[in-house]
Amino acid sequence: MSDEYDPYNVAAFPGERSKGARGPAKGRPGKALSPDAPEENPAQTVAANQLRAFVERVEAIEEDIGALQDDRKEIFAEAKATGFDTKALRAIIRLRKRDPNERAEEEAVLDLYKAALGMA
Repeated sequence: MSDEYDPYNVAAFPGERSKGARGPAKGRPGKALSPDAPEENPAQTVAANQLRAFVERVEAIEEDIGALQDDRKEIFAEAKATGFDTKALRAIIRLRKRDPNERAEEEAVLDLYKAALGMA
């Protein structure tokens, strides 16, 4: 039983020298990933390059989102300066995003409730 592989025993992973002796960590996750750093394992290089590519793509999209949010803010400021009610404008935009049938059903229920409460 002592020779069996134990997935929870860190020192017993395949490739370890002995149960108690642990050498210097090679290729640890916290290691800096520079493109010209020599890697011992080509699979680690590929994985690091893929990871770097994913991170850079997400960062680029986040920059684009920030720029688009700034543009949106400017549009609402321009609409407000022209005299439009931005709260109503946002409500119209929300309504236009919804399915027309769902919107009509909700408006019908709302009209029914208003009539029941004498608000129509």
